[in-house]
Amino acid sequence: MLRGLDIRNMLIIDQLNLEFTGGLNVLTGETGAGKSILLDSLGFVLGWRGRADLVRQGQDQGEVSAWFDIPATHPAHAILSEAGIEIEDELILRRVNTRDGRKTAWINDRRVSGDVLRALSETLVELHGQHDDRGLLNPQNHRSVLDAFGAYAPLQGAVRQAWRDLSAAKKALKQARDDQAVLRAEEDFLRHAVGELRALDPQAGEEDELDTHRRLMQGAERIRDDIAKASQALSRDGAEGMMTDAVRWLDAASERAEGQLDAPIAALNRALIELQEAADGVDRAIYALEFNPHELEQVEERLFALRGLARKHQVAPDALVSLSETLATRLDTLDRGEDALHELERAVAQAETVYASVSAELSAARRTAAAKLDVAMAQELAPLKMERAQFSTQISTVAAGPDGVDQVDFVVATNPGAPSGPLAKIASGGELSRFLLALKVCLSGTDASATMIFDEIDRGVGGATADAVGRRLASLAQGGQVLVVTHSPQVAALGRQHFQVAKEQRQDETFSRVHVLDEAARVDEIARMISGDTITDAAREAARALIEGA
Repeated sequence: MLRGLDIRNMLIIDQLNLEFTGGLNVLTGETGAGKSILLDSLGFVLGWRGRADLVRQGQDQGEVSAWFDIPATHPAHAILSEAGIEIEDELILRRVNTRDGRKTAWINDRRVSGDVLRALSETLVELHGQHDDRGLLNPQNHRSVLDAFGAYAPLQGAVRQAWRDLSAAKKALKQARDDQAVLRAEEDFLRHAVGELRALDPQAGEEDELDTHRRLMQGAERIRDDIAKASQALSRDGAEGMMTDAVRWLDAASERAEGQLDAPIAALNRALIELQEAADGVDRAIYALEFNPHELEQVEERLFALRGLARKHQVAPDALVSLSETLATRLDTLDRGEDALHELERAVAQAETVYASVSAELSAARRTAAAKLDVAMAQELAPLKMERAQFSTQISTVAAGPDGVDQVDFVVATNPGAPSGPLAKIASGGELSRFLLALKVCLSGTDASATMIFDEIDRGVGGATADAVGRRLASLAQGGQVLVVTHSPQVAALGRQHFQVAKEQRQDETFSRVHVLDEAARVDEIARMISGDTITDAAREAARALIEGA
């Protein structure tokens, strides 16, 4: 619900602050007083495309703010959430227009794009009038209007889900066909590469293990000769033999040395024992370092094969295992491709069957709703002095989509035998307004979340017809909010709140002023609408009668 509107420096408005209520709000005033500027300003803050020259002469910029109360269930919350804007109950829109044409918008002090603002405005305000190209006059909206009247949202949801499922199935099939085409193009490579990798059978971490083992064998070959020489030096022909000879010679001399050789002989015996232990250790080392030269050759050949295949596929040797698995999987996918394609084709066919079924059900529901809407429109047009007019909801088949296979068009003929055609092209200004009002009355109750604005929808009608227009506007306003710009006293008398728009002259400048009328002022304004600038007592009595009969 629109709670307030603040306008600064827009055309002939220097500063204006309005507060609105629920129910029917009427705006009256003489032609040129500024009623259209109010709507232009509201449209500006809502992001609607309109006239460009809105900034007041002599000012650098104009600014409009509007604030709304929106309940937790209002559809605006989804748009705000997607834009990352959190609000509680009050929504404040502000938009600035500079003299050079730059426009900037904010939602609750968060700067937003024009696209976000326009998407939000679609949920906040509906404009209905002779130039309403955003709402009921736009043929692109007729299907959604009929769907709202028919109230078969679950069926619409089923069609959208069936369309999503069908689209997903087609996408999966197309992707599989594309993948198969790629795989078939590289089938020879895959079979050869998988064969090579399977023949080589690389293992995880194998290269590091082989490289370590090879270095050990290469090192053993280099040091084995040195160890063998050391073993020879420690053998009986070497150090051990010489030490044994020394002990033998000293033993022979010790009998004549009177104990002088005992210590050297003992030391040599100990050294001889340690020398023998060292020789045994060297011999064990020689045995441990012995290897088969053929084994080194095998290791080197295996390393060469691993590294060569890795270079061929431009991967690290350790990645050959995962490469083998990947290529084997792709080859398996190719080999099983036809079966997989047949399965996906069956899924598409099944999804097409489901979509065809639910979309046909939706089409039938739309045709039933269309017949009911045509009857309801005929009943509404009669009190509006259009009993001879004909309204028809035409449904034609179009390409399938998420909303089904139906194109909906509202077609009218103003008199029997007259050519029929689109609303906007066939009906005159006054007729068009009444068609729109009747259609909106038929739709009442389907969505009361948006504020409805009717711009001079009563143009060209009077008397009982104007009263019928007013009572339908008042009916629409129950439980919601309607703003109507009117020249009809019958409509004005039904308002819950009455705004009078007037012009003032100050120092050769023109200003627009808006007054909220009390009961006495309201009587005078409606009397002026009846009799003109000269308000008579009879006009006041007629005004009071209209108000009391509302």
